[in-house]
Amino acid sequence: MALQNIELDSEYVRSQFPAFNDQLAKDWSFFENAGGSYVPKNVIDQLSNFMTSTKVQPYADYAMSKIAGDNMDKATKLFSQMINAKENEIIIGGSTSINLYVLSNALKYILNPGDEVIVTNQDHEANISPWRRLNQNGAKIIEWKFSLDTHDLEIDELKKLISPKTKILAVTHCSNIIGSINNIKEITKLAHEYNIIVIADGVSYAPHGFPNVKDLDVDFYTFSLYKTYGPHLALLYGKEELLKKLPNQNHEFLDGQYPYTINPGGPNHEELVSLIGIYEYFTNLYIHHFGSDELSILLRIKKINELIATHEEKIANPILEYISERKDFNLIGKSKIVNKNRAPTISFTKQNKSSKEVSDFLISNKIATRNDNFYAWRCLQALGINPKDGVIRISLVHYNNKNDVDNLINTLEKYI
Repeated sequence: MALQNIELDSEYVRSQFPAFNDQLAKDWSFFENAGGSYVPKNVIDQLSNFMTSTKVQPYADYAMSKIAGDNMDKATKLFSQMINAKENEIIIGGSTSINLYVLSNALKYILNPGDEVIVTNQDHEANISPWRRLNQNGAKIIEWKFSLDTHDLEIDELKKLISPKTKILAVTHCSNIIGSINNIKEITKLAHEYNIIVIADGVSYAPHGFPNVKDLDVDFYTFSLYKTYGPHLALLYGKEELLKKLPNQNHEFLDGQYPYTINPGGPNHEELVSLIGIYEYFTNLYIHHFGSDELSILLRIKKINELIATHEEKIANPILEYISERKDFNLIGKSKIVNKNRAPTISFTKQNKSSKEVSDFLISNKIATRNDNFYAWRCLQALGINPKDGVIRISLVHYNNKNDVDNLINTLEKYI
């Protein structure tokens, strides 16, 4: 995945995130990124500017209101271009859980009693419970179980589950516990042969590289913006031809005005505008490493994705190697990242010790992490792990560096 020997400039990256100079956070190695990432200065500035100058009702003709509305539209347009979607295919909501609940409430109208909905036991609960609730409308829920040998979702098993009655498939792009990257493009191609609607959860994938939703060909795709260097919001993409068919769940006067019809109440104004800061940060990252040539936003994102993936592989593999080689640790998922086959989200347990005890020791040594089931309790149950104690999860993103990795490994060694 090397990019002509260009490596991510970690010092530059970290200089863009005020948290690394903050009195409270600067001495910590931050490994809780899968729960929520730090934000770059661009995002903070955009939020501050909106709240200072344009915190008014948008879309009126006076100056402050017009700027507010223009910037809300700009944020939506920029993010649609970053993931290769149309502007009217993007919905910004409060969280992925909310977005998927609202979507399931709309899609329930396409189901007839006895129709089948496939969910996995590898997903975060956000992409399981909204679909499992459709049994209240007469749907039959089918569970696609991951392999207990490889911990992966195997497509051959999915083929056995699909039937003429299958209408919806909800599947994670990347498990927030196991870390494996599922082949959403191949899964979607198979599902579409049976006219199945595919909903992909990219919450644990997008922090490591924004998706190209048209290339994946998914019908719906969602991820949390607060895990991709922004505020506590989430994005839901839906194909235009499907969005326009969904029932209006917003105000009556908005009937027919998708995608507003799918999002009751609309987006948070100031946080939506701050998403411009994510675009600005990735633009700065691109210019710093590749210069200011006039590539499209999508191509710039592609190159940055590759740069980030190479860096994450370099810093995560020593952790994976260390944990997998210890006989007293139980690593979940693949033991090495090769060509982005897994995310740098690393879950493990320790023999004869609770995950809470290990996590507490790490925290006492300024390693920011936690033990939990991380809302993937079905996954832990399948693995035979107590969901209450959970796993220790080490999650990296591109602003983590070798010093963080050394701190973690040295602390684990000290614990042992």
